[in-house]
Amino acid sequence: MVQYRHARLDASFGALSDPTRRAVLLQLGRADASITDLADKFHMTLTGMKKHVIVLEQAGLVSTQKIGRVRTCKLGPRQLEAEIAWLESYRELWNARFDALDEVVQQLKQKEKNP
Repeated sequence: MVQYRHARLDASFGALSDPTRRAVLLQLGRADASITDLADKFHMTLTGMKKHVIVLEQAGLVSTQKIGRVRTCKLGPRQLEAEIAWLESYRELWNARFDALDEVVQQLKQKEKNP
């Protein structure tokens, strides 16, 4: 289970690490599109766009369906709950650290006022 979760996080964050792939997800959030349409929109070759779509598809963020000669892309069925939970745990950690730092600063200010 843990190995699967790490592999899934790695795939998701790897897919999301590229600005083009993030923009493709944003575009597909508006409407489904063919790989040709996406390639035209992003001014890239079909091969280049197909590589981006494959990475997104392997991460479960995009699904494709081929009808005839056209491969249509849409947002995948997988939500990002595990990724959000991972990020949230780090936010909680950093918030706790900043709260502790704030306490130290307040104590130092008090010591300066009352030597």
